[in-house]
Parts: sequence; C-alpha cells; structure tokens
Amino acid sequence: MEALKISLDDYILSGGGANGESFDHKTDPSVMLKLYFPGKIQQPLDEMKLARKVYDLGIPTPEPGEYVVTEDGRYGIRFHRIIGKKSYSRATADSPEKVAFYAEDFAKMCLRLHQTHVDTAVFENVKDRYYRLLEENPFFTKEEKDKIGKFIADVPDEDTAVHGDLQYSNAIFVGDQKYFIDLGDFCYGNHLFDVAMVYLCTCLDGEDFIKETFHMSKALAIEFWRQFAPVYFGADRPLVDIEEEIRPFAGLKTLIIERDMRRPMPEFRAALENVLK
Repeated sequence: MEALKISLDDYILSGGGANGESFDHKTDPSVMLKLYFPGKIQQPLDEMKLARKVYDLGIPTPEPGEYVVTEDGRYGIRFHRIIGKKSYSRATADSPEKVAFYAEDFAKMCLRLHQTHVDTAVFENVKDRYYRLLEENPFFTKEEKDKIGKFIADVPDEDTAVHGDLQYSNAIFVGDQKYFIDLGDFCYGNHLFDVAMVYLCTCLDGEDFIKETFHMSKALAIEFWRQFAPVYFGADRPLVDIEEEIRPFAGLKTLIIERDMRRPMPEFRAALENVLK
C-alpha cells in the first residue's frame, strides 16, 4: 500500500501517546490524523490494514481513511473524525453522578463486541499474542513462564472479537452513536483477556496514573467497575467472585506493561499470584 504524501502545515497537534501523536485538520473538522513517531513505518501500515478489516466486520469504529506520510518521513493514518465525541472515562470524570449510567452503557457495548464472531483465518488469536509477549519478556524465570503459559493454554477458546486494549477511554460516543477506537491490537479469543483491562484500569492502576490518564479519582474509577461488573457478568454473581476470576487475566497485562516500561512491575505481577504459586 503506497502512502499518500501530506503536509503537517494543514494540521494542528491535538494529543499524544506512547507510539505517536494525533492531529486535527485546520480547515476540515471531519478529518483527524494519527501520526507515528519517526522510524515507525510497518506499524502504521499494519494498523491501517487491520483498521479496515475491523471496520468491514461491522464493529462500530470510525472509518479509516488513507495511509499517509509527511515531508519529514513520519507515517500515519487519516480517519474520519467523530465531531463532538466524548470517551466514557472523560464523560464519567465530567459527570461523576452519572457513573452508573456510563458504566452500564459501556458494559453493553463490550457485551455486543464480545458476541461478535470473526473469521479466525483473518485475525490473530489473543493466546498467540500473549505467547509471543511471554517469550519476549526478559523478567520472568523459565519456571514462571511455564506456569503462565499453561494458564494461557488452559483458557477455553472463543471465536469472538477482542478489542485488545479495552480501556474505558477507548470507547467514545456522540448522541446515540457509539464507537470503539484504538483497535490496533484487535484479535479474537476469550472475552476475559479483554475485559480484564477494564478491571486493571479502574482497580489496579495507581491513584496518580488514574488521575493523569482518566481524569478522575481512583475511588470514582473503582465505582465505575462496581457498576460495570454486574451488567457485564450478571447481577446474580457476587463481585468478589468476578474479581477472583478476572484478576489473573489482568495480571497478564504485566507482559505488556513490562515490555513498555522495560522493567519488572511487581504491583501488577501481584495479580498473577495464584498462577505463579
């Protein structure tokens, strides 16, 4: 796929993340640009192809536009911008009295996503992604890796959609229209691998991180989870049982966090206690 050449003079910086920056078009509010940091070429191309496959699958997500490159050699993707959108985390932070409403709405979105069957020949199995992360991790011992690998292998397989980074900041809405965003890790498999990110972001992340990233107190984030869980898992299940089931899957996110931080993260490894004993 050949990249379309664009000028950054037409855009204004609107945000940033671990892999790059986002921009809004100066004169066309319907266009947004996700631009990767210098040196990343294959990653935006792969994400572009994946974004199109996910969109064609019918997952509610902004329609991807073109694969682009700037004058200074940075590659990225243009999307059709959702004007007036707000994420579920931002909406909760802005109106904490509506936490139950937003948590329930987000939970229903997640249920629909995890009921969507996909072509397993087209998308990656979430287990294979974790096996790869486990193999690349330099901080776990061989014995620990064997135990984690067995845990992953024993999880029942499913052929349904997995977002891959299911934070409540990665679902947006405007009016009655709702969308998932940042689906660069989209795959398929057991839903617990996915929903564990909701638990991690609301209950395991530290107070400072939650305030900086999700713009709310940890107490409000935990309340979001407490309202989310019975809608997603069923009101008849005790919260303590849900959390006991989900904790080791949240602990697996340690593999991603340690990859990005390049050091052991004991505060997240604690969730793998029952797997590693």
